Amino acid sequence: MHDATHALLVIDVQNDFCSGGALAVPDGEAVVPAINALLDGFATCIFTQDWHPAGHSSFASQHPGRTPMETVGMPYGPQVLWPDHCVQGTPGAAFHPDLEVDRAQLIIRKGFRREIDSYSAFFENDRTTPTGLEGYLRSRGVTRLTLAGLATDFCVHYSALDAARLGFEVTLAEHACRGIDLAGSLAAARSAMAEAGVRLAS
Repeated sequence: MHDATHALLVIDVQNDFCSGGALAVPDGEAVVPAINALLDGFATCIFTQDWHPAGHSSFASQHPGRTPMETVGMPYGPQVLWPDHCVQGTPGAAFHPDLEVDRAQLIIRKGFRREIDSYSAFFENDRTTPTGLEGYLRSRGVTRLTLAGLATDFCVHYSALDAARLGFEVTLAEHACRGIDLAGSLAAARSAMAEAGVRLAS
């Protein structure tokens, strides 16, 4: 019998974040078998999908003279500029073909507002515009979350911090995550998550 209060949240396991993708996370596709193995253990499984319109404001291509991985100021704060990735309806935005997507009861699409990026499964990067995930979890009686997916130091990290801030009990399944590690971002993310009370489980 599965614990109905405990849900699995799978973050952005999409082609563009795997080998050969526009924003490939090193060894990104290695999370797929690990996540597929986790799915059986949860009554509720939720997947997120990065879902950008063409010409999204977080794309370096929209900022003349800027290159990917530079940071710029946006009205909502600092924003890393990314290569064009996970553009709506493209193969890069699709889930990895080996991921057992049929097991998801809810797919949350994020980053679809052109003017603001969205790392977290819970909020846009202004930290206030909600995705609706919190309400879904609360109405289902979920109080505990295990997180897996891509990338540990960006979308997984932001989702974990928001979940903890909202009062959920959060575990990071580290074997089912991979990071980008931009100038020490992985170590910083791990320490921020631990400080917020997220349990880092290997």
